[in-house]
Amino acid sequence: MSRYRAPVPKGSAYITAEGAKALQEELHQLWKIERPKVTHDVHEAAKNGDRSENGDYIYGKKRLREIDSRVRFLTKRLEELTIVDHPPSDQNKIYFGAWITLEDNDGKEIVYRIVGPDEFNIKASSISMDSPLARCMLGKRLDDSFEFELQGKRTEYVITKIEYRMT
Repeated sequence: MSRYRAPVPKGSAYITAEGAKALQEELHQLWKIERPKVTHDVHEAAKNGDRSENGDYIYGKKRLREIDSRVRFLTKRLEELTIVDHPPSDQNKIYFGAWITLEDNDGKEIVYRIVGPDEFNIKASSISMDSPLARCMLGKRLDDSFEFELQGKRTEYVITKIEYRMT
Protein backbone atom coordinates (compact mmCIF):
# COMPACT_ATOMS: atom_id res chain seq x y z
CA MET A 1 0.00 0.00 0.00
CA SER A 2 1.39 3.35 -1.02
CA ARG A 3 1.59 6.41 1.20
CA TYR A 4 1.22 8.70 -1.81
CA ARG A 5 -1.26 11.51 -1.46
CA ALA A 6 -2.25 13.62 -4.41
CA PRO A 7 -1.21 17.24 -3.96
CA VAL A 8 -3.89 19.59 -2.72
CA PRO A 9 -4.97 21.96 -5.49
CA LYS A 10 -3.88 25.54 -4.89
CA GLY A 11 -6.56 27.92 -3.77
CA SER A 12 -7.38 31.11 -5.60
CA ALA A 13 -4.76 33.82 -5.26
CA TYR A 14 -7.04 36.57 -3.94
CA ILE A 15 -7.29 37.92 -0.41
CA THR A 16 -8.98 40.85 1.29
CA ALA A 17 -6.91 43.59 2.90
CA GLU A 18 -7.99 42.33 6.36
CA GLY A 19 -6.95 38.78 5.46
CA ALA A 20 -3.54 39.90 4.18
CA LYS A 21 -2.98 41.90 7.36
CA ALA A 22 -3.85 38.85 9.49
CA LEU A 23 -1.39 36.65 7.57
CA GLN A 24 1.34 39.28 7.87
CA GLU A 25 0.70 39.57 11.62
CA GLU A 26 0.90 35.79 11.98
CA LEU A 27 4.19 35.76 10.05
CA HIS A 28 5.59 38.52 12.26
CA GLN A 29 4.43 36.75 15.44
CA LEU A 30 6.04 33.47 14.41
CA TRP A 31 9.30 34.86 13.04
CA LYS A 32 10.07 37.78 15.36
CA ILE A 33 8.49 36.70 18.65
CA GLU A 34 7.84 32.96 18.92
CA ARG A 35 10.84 31.55 17.02
CA PRO A 36 13.51 33.45 19.00
CA LYS A 37 11.88 32.32 22.26
CA VAL A 38 11.73 28.67 21.18
CA THR A 39 15.32 28.86 19.89
CA HIS A 40 16.44 30.16 23.29
CA ASP A 41 14.50 27.38 25.07
CA VAL A 42 16.11 24.71 22.83
CA HIS A 43 19.54 26.20 23.51
CA GLU A 44 18.95 26.06 27.27
CA ALA A 45 17.57 22.50 27.06
CA ALA A 46 20.63 21.38 25.07
CA LYS A 47 22.84 22.44 27.98
CA ASN A 48 21.15 19.84 30.21
CA GLY A 49 23.02 16.94 28.72
CA ASP A 50 21.49 13.81 27.14
CA ARG A 51 19.30 15.11 24.34
CA SER A 52 17.71 11.75 23.50
CA GLU A 53 15.63 11.80 26.69
CA ASN A 54 15.31 15.55 27.09
CA GLY A 55 11.63 16.38 26.51
CA ASP A 56 12.17 20.14 26.37
CA TYR A 57 14.83 19.73 23.70
CA ILE A 58 12.80 17.26 21.63
CA TYR A 59 9.60 19.32 21.85
CA GLY A 60 11.51 22.54 21.12
CA LYS A 61 13.13 21.10 17.99
CA LYS A 62 9.75 19.82 16.80
CA ARG A 63 8.16 23.23 17.42
CA LEU A 64 10.99 24.93 15.50
CA ARG A 65 10.30 22.68 12.50
CA GLU A 66 6.58 23.55 12.69
CA ILE A 67 7.33 27.28 12.90
CA ASP A 68 9.82 27.15 10.01
CA SER A 69 7.37 25.23 7.85
CA ARG A 70 4.56 27.73 8.51
CA VAL A 71 6.90 30.69 7.92
CA ARG A 72 7.97 29.24 4.55
CA PHE A 73 4.33 28.71 3.57
CA LEU A 74 3.24 32.22 4.65
CA THR A 75 6.18 33.90 2.92
CA LYS A 76 5.51 32.13 -0.38
CA ARG A 77 1.76 32.57 -0.14
CA LEU A 78 1.94 36.31 0.61
CA GLU A 79 4.17 36.80 -2.44
CA GLU A 80 1.65 35.21 -4.80
CA LEU A 81 -1.56 36.70 -3.37
CA THR A 82 -3.40 39.62 -4.94
CA ILE A 83 -4.89 41.96 -2.34
CA VAL A 84 -8.38 43.16 -3.29
CA ASP A 85 -8.95 46.41 -1.43
CA HIS A 86 -11.42 48.26 -3.61
CA PRO A 87 -15.02 47.49 -4.62
CA PRO A 88 -15.87 46.51 -8.20
CA SER A 89 -17.38 49.06 -10.57
CA ASP A 90 -20.67 47.10 -10.82
CA GLN A 91 -21.79 46.69 -7.21
CA ASN A 92 -25.08 45.04 -8.15
CA LYS A 93 -23.25 41.87 -9.13
CA ILE A 94 -21.56 39.36 -6.82
CA TYR A 95 -17.78 39.45 -6.95
CA PHE A 96 -14.95 38.67 -4.54
CA GLY A 97 -15.35 40.48 -1.20
CA ALA A 98 -19.12 40.88 -1.40
CA TRP A 99 -21.43 40.53 1.58
CA ILE A 100 -24.48 38.64 0.32
CA THR A 101 -27.83 38.25 2.04
CA LEU A 102 -29.75 35.18 0.91
CA GLU A 103 -33.32 34.25 1.66
CA ASP A 104 -34.37 30.59 1.54
CA ASN A 105 -37.78 29.00 0.84
CA ASP A 106 -38.88 29.50 4.46
CA GLY A 107 -38.06 33.22 4.48
CA LYS A 108 -34.96 32.70 6.65
CA GLU A 109 -32.11 35.09 5.84
CA ILE A 110 -28.44 34.08 5.77
CA VAL A 111 -25.50 36.44 5.29
CA TYR A 112 -22.18 35.35 3.77
CA ARG A 113 -19.04 37.12 2.69
CA ILE A 114 -16.96 35.76 -0.17
CA VAL A 115 -13.27 35.77 0.75
CA GLY A 116 -10.07 34.01 -0.28
CA PRO A 117 -9.27 30.42 0.69
CA ASP A 118 -6.68 31.61 3.23
CA GLU A 119 -9.18 33.54 5.32
CA PHE A 120 -12.51 31.72 5.28
CA ASN A 121 -14.25 31.25 8.63
CA ILE A 122 -17.71 29.71 8.72
CA LYS A 123 -18.35 31.03 12.24
CA ALA A 124 -17.78 34.57 10.93
CA SER A 125 -19.95 33.83 7.84
CA SER A 126 -16.93 34.12 5.54
CA ILE A 127 -16.84 31.48 2.81
CA SER A 128 -14.04 30.74 0.39
CA MET A 129 -14.51 31.82 -3.20
CA ASP A 130 -13.51 28.25 -4.10
CA SER A 131 -16.41 26.73 -2.14
CA PRO A 132 -19.34 25.27 -4.08
CA LEU A 133 -21.79 27.83 -2.63
CA ALA A 134 -19.58 30.80 -3.50
CA ARG A 135 -18.94 29.48 -7.01
CA CYS A 136 -22.69 29.16 -7.43
CA MET A 137 -23.22 32.79 -6.34
CA LEU A 138 -20.36 34.53 -8.18
CA GLY A 139 -21.65 36.60 -11.08
CA LYS A 140 -25.28 36.61 -9.90
CA ARG A 141 -27.21 39.84 -9.44
CA LEU A 142 -29.66 41.24 -6.92
CA ASP A 143 -33.00 39.32 -6.90
CA ASP A 144 -31.51 36.38 -8.81
CA SER A 145 -32.45 32.98 -7.48
CA PHE A 146 -30.51 29.73 -7.54
CA GLU A 147 -30.74 26.23 -6.15
CA PHE A 148 -28.08 24.71 -3.96
CA GLU A 149 -27.85 21.22 -2.54
CA LEU A 150 -26.49 20.79 0.97
CA GLN A 151 -26.41 17.42 2.74
CA GLY A 152 -28.82 15.96 0.21
CA LYS A 153 -31.37 18.74 0.70
CA ARG A 154 -32.01 21.03 -2.27
CA THR A 155 -32.87 24.60 -1.31
CA GLU A 156 -33.72 27.60 -3.44
CA TYR A 157 -32.18 30.91 -2.43
CA VAL A 158 -32.95 34.45 -3.55
CA ILE A 159 -30.27 37.14 -3.36
CA THR A 160 -31.84 39.98 -1.41
CA LYS A 161 -28.80 42.19 -0.76
CA ILE A 162 -25.28 42.66 -2.14
CA GLU A 163 -22.93 44.92 -0.26
CA TYR A 164 -19.23 45.80 -0.46
CA ARG A 165 -17.59 47.05 2.77
CA MET A 166 -13.98 47.73 1.83
CA THR A 167 -11.73 49.29 4.41
